[in-house]
Amino acid sequence: MSRQQKVDFPVEKVRRHLEPGPVVLVSSACDGERDIMTMGWHTVMAFSPSLVGCVIAAGNHSFDLVRRSGECVINLPTTDLIDEVIGIGNTSGEAIDKFERFKLTAEPGQVVSAPCLAECHANFECRLVDDRLVEDYNFFVFEVVYARVAPEPVYPETLHYTGDGVFMVSGQTIDRSEQFLPQML
Repeated sequence: MSRQQKVDFPVEKVRRHLEPGPVVLVSSACDGERDIMTMGWHTVMAFSPSLVGCVIAAGNHSFDLVRRSGECVINLPTTDLIDEVIGIGNTSGEAIDKFERFKLTAEPGQVVSAPCLAECHANFECRLVDDRLVEDYNFFVFEVVYARVAPEPVYPETLHYTGDGVFMVSGQTIDRSEQFLPQML
């Protein structure tokens, strides 16, 4: 393995290299209101129980709905929904019904009251389990309490936002399962 030459890089752009996972669409509902937001700042925190940490900006309409209801659905879109992902991220749920505007189907959750998005590859129904970092950092910790995933493709092409309007696409896999140690789960 050869050493790689490096150059100085603006710290405010490190997300281009560290963004943790696919862009997701978070749906929420409370007191007759509903919303969808685009999110790229989330991280798996534990496997069992399944905990996911998410940043939801306080100015986002979904912030209030999630805070009041204590629930949401993290929906995993694939690349065929890129225009919807961008459109949802560029609009406010206070001004429009994003389900209608972007022609997305709201399906009832199995466990939570927030709607699932039928067009997405997966729906992860979540309940808020820790809000100690919300006031200071807008950081919510959710437990995934129910999950539904389309059986095919096993490894879907998902969007990963790198900033400046640029996305990377996942989908290519490298299988090294024979080298994987069980304790690494």
